[in-house]
Amino acid sequence: MTTSRILSYGALGLPLAFAALPIYVHIPHFYAETTGLSLALLGTILLGARLLDAFVDPWLGWLADRLPRRAMLAVALLPFALGFVALLNPPSSGVEAWLLASLALTYLGFSAATVAYQAWGADIGQMPEQRTRLTAAREGFGLVGVVLAAALPSFLASELAEGIARLAWLLPPLLLAAAATTFLRVGAGTPAAVAGAPLWPSLRRVFADSAFRRLLAVFVANGIAAALPATLFLFFVADVLQAPAASGGLLALYFVAGASSLPIWVRLSASFGRTSAWLAAMLLAMLAFAGASLLGPGDLYPFALICLASGLALGADLALPAAIAADLGERQGQAGACFGVWNFVAKLNLALAAGLALPLLGQLGYVPGGAGGLPALTFTYALLPLAFKAIAAALLWRWRASLEIRT
Repeated sequence: MTTSRILSYGALGLPLAFAALPIYVHIPHFYAETTGLSLALLGTILLGARLLDAFVDPWLGWLADRLPRRAMLAVALLPFALGFVALLNPPSSGVEAWLLASLALTYLGFSAATVAYQAWGADIGQMPEQRTRLTAAREGFGLVGVVLAAALPSFLASELAEGIARLAWLLPPLLLAAAATTFLRVGAGTPAAVAGAPLWPSLRRVFADSAFRRLLAVFVANGIAAALPATLFLFFVADVLQAPAASGGLLALYFVAGASSLPIWVRLSASFGRTSAWLAAMLLAMLAFAGASLLGPGDLYPFALICLASGLALGADLALPAAIAADLGERQGQAGACFGVWNFVAKLNLALAAGLALPLLGQLGYVPGGAGGLPALTFTYALLPLAFKAIAAALLWRWRASLEIRT
């Protein structure tokens, strides 16, 4: 398992994450600003599309165990790219239908590609340490893609919305270059033998694994803690800090810190175990984010420190739980099914964050760009995630022994 092969595998994570940031962070604010959709309607559309996408993932995971991983990945990249370009270039009329259709196309391609890509990584790595390095490489390149997606809109146009729209046209060449590197330099690996079970028995086998169920419970609580501020980040920076122009730089700082921390978390996990390292990252994020509720107009430097510290914790969230899931999937002999369920849960977190938080804020009187409802925005962005993070940390501490897999 050479470093070159690990990096070549990770390269495809860059364009996938490059598109993921606008899909999950920019779209709510972008459509609210450029099309005038109400928060309630926008939240309903996002919830419906994301729930549909999430419920498809277990089937895609089951399918990935029965098709060549690389073939499934290659086919999925085309609808992913086409849907993404359409999503960030909405028409002047029929916006609701356009948003729903382009989201569905993008999600389908993205989900199929991601499940096949993750399962392929589980096939390549034969040991827990190797899978941790492969996952870290994938997420490291992914964070580079996220930083690019966060920083480029302000360079592409003076207006954020116009820069985001232009961002769409950079994905196809990035995707082509990264896919060529990964497909040409990484072999197929050795997938575990899969029994020819139908979909539902296969999924029941996934959930029959008590360690995987416990990992999912931690992942759900931790994922909601991350999804709420991700959905509301641009609103918080624009209306609470009153510094919308700084959003790109703050996002870039957060994700650069996450990318920089990945080698540290890999080393710490090798020395102290992955669950211990992940728990330390959760505590760091809680300490960093506790002061966000005290911020107000102009508090850019304190918020930048919060972005830096929580970004350092992000590296562990990205690399360590997915590496544990890869081990459990290979132990079951159906990594694709496990990652199908894994991605279903991850997207369910994002769906609930958008589908519940946005309409709730609308009911509480918050209007983007206005002065009303800011306490509700601050509570939902800064304090509610802390409660979910504390639950995740408590569960991880309780179940740490069953989740620490060693050879």
